[in-house]
Amino acid sequence: MSIPRPPKPAKLVIGAFLKDKELFESLAKELIAEFGPVDIISQWFLFDYTSYYEPEMGAPLFRRMLAFNRLIEQANLSQIKNFTNEIETRYSNNGKRIVNIDPGFMLHEKFVLATGKNFAHRIYIGNNIYADLTLIYQDGEFRTLPWTYPDYADERMLSFLKNVRDKYFADMKQEYEK
Repeated sequence: MSIPRPPKPAKLVIGAFLKDKELFESLAKELIAEFGPVDIISQWFLFDYTSYYEPEMGAPLFRRMLAFNRLIEQANLSQIKNFTNEIETRYSNNGKRIVNIDPGFMLHEKFVLATGKNFAHRIYIGNNIYADLTLIYQDGEFRTLPWTYPDYADERMLSFLKNVRDKYFADMKQEYEK
């Protein structure tokens, strides 16, 4: 018999991609006001894995990632996604997004993103939001899955997420030493 246990807190990670890099500063300020200080911020990545977003957002697109200091409850991911959707709507221009925001979380064994789109591998988590198991951590490295988005399989992204995972380990150690 499995014994139910409360889930461990998670490290909040939010990525954004946009055409105008200058917008990122005001976007980051809004996210920091809501979720607290940032531990780790990624370099800029050229988002050139698909042209899917170009009709709406233009090109070229750039991605940047934020990992937040405060750990979150995993159950809050759907509310966080809805909050970031509201930001996307506020930043829209004539009904077209100019920023796409992807919240997710890091645990020891996996990286999970939130999405409003259902698919076979996604699990409904409430508030019209699904959890997408994006990466698993096995044998000392992240492993992609058949549905992992190409930008999350990029070596630069995996290196950033490894740093986030290491920080999560340190945060959890500190949390349990209290």
